[in-house]
Amino acid sequence: MNIGEIARRAGVSRSTVSYALSGKRPVTEETRRRIQAVIDELDFRPNAAARALKEGRTRTIGLVIPPASLRLTDMQLGFVASVVEAAARADLDVLLSPSGGDHDRSFERITSGRRVDGVILMEIRLEDQRVSRLQQAGLPFVTIGHTANPDGTCWVDIDYGTLIARCVHHLADLGHRDIALINRSPELVAAGYGPAQRALEGFTEAATQRNLNSLALTCGDDAAAGEDCIQRLREDHREITAAVTVNEAALPGIQRALERAGVRVPRDFSLAGVAARHWAEDFRPPLTAADVPTIEMGGHAVDLLLERIAAPDAPLRHLLLVPPISLRSSTGPVPAAG
Repeated sequence: MNIGEIARRAGVSRSTVSYALSGKRPVTEETRRRIQAVIDELDFRPNAAARALKEGRTRTIGLVIPPASLRLTDMQLGFVASVVEAAARADLDVLLSPSGGDHDRSFERITSGRRVDGVILMEIRLEDQRVSRLQQAGLPFVTIGHTANPDGTCWVDIDYGTLIARCVHHLADLGHRDIALINRSPELVAAGYGPAQRALEGFTEAATQRNLNSLALTCGDDAAAGEDCIQRLREDHREITAAVTVNEAALPGIQRALERAGVRVPRDFSLAGVAARHWAEDFRPPLTAADVPTIEMGGHAVDLLLERIAAPDAPLRHLLLVPPISLRSSTGPVPAAG
């Protein structure tokens, strides 16, 4: 069975069958039904295109990722992998599309080209033009992360503000009075990147509540930046006895810099934060942290998107996850004076 045979039996041209299967050009509903009747009559084994014809869908979702020129962090790769796996379980394909910088045309093709049934959008800013564009297009979408005013969107996120605040309170309970935040890169903070901004808000609020001396630092998303951050911290702020972080990519460098300086964790310095479990467990000593459930978050995002595709007018839902702080070995009492 091929397109030519379907066209002959349906009394249409090959190009009409092709357009009906691909969705590249509109065909009348009557023609679409006639073509589908031929497929059903001949017990044609449906491929993805035939299923799309029958269901009026592409069976493909778009996943908008950061620009390919930037090295994805481990957490970002975890989101990508979890979305792809969850989509495969639902018999869906995933079309990856970078956004930002020189990739606006790719995002626009995803948004307006009828290539996907819906979109999952990663790396959300507090004010995110991509969200506004998807809303204007009327395409079902879900975000991993949420904007400053998220009531009109469907999303799944981690409560970074609450989790960082809990880490600060944990360190304050251990007697630490001088605490730093090792945040994400200066560029992400300046751009209003959600996790970085909410981590800063939670840190500042908790430090104020506990009357702590606090210091907020930005740090690039790599090991070298982590090393540099600790070097600057040790040179300029020797009074700091503990830190919290949302920058898991910097953790290897943070560890190397502390070891090179002869700083023993947690005897001389305590560290806690928010990170994927394997990053926390690979830190030496293992990191006290809220473990980010990347696999579950990707699965939730796909489930929410399928709901939006099936029932676009249903009430919007969101999931704000607050995983527990896993107490490991990187936090301890404040060092004795002298």
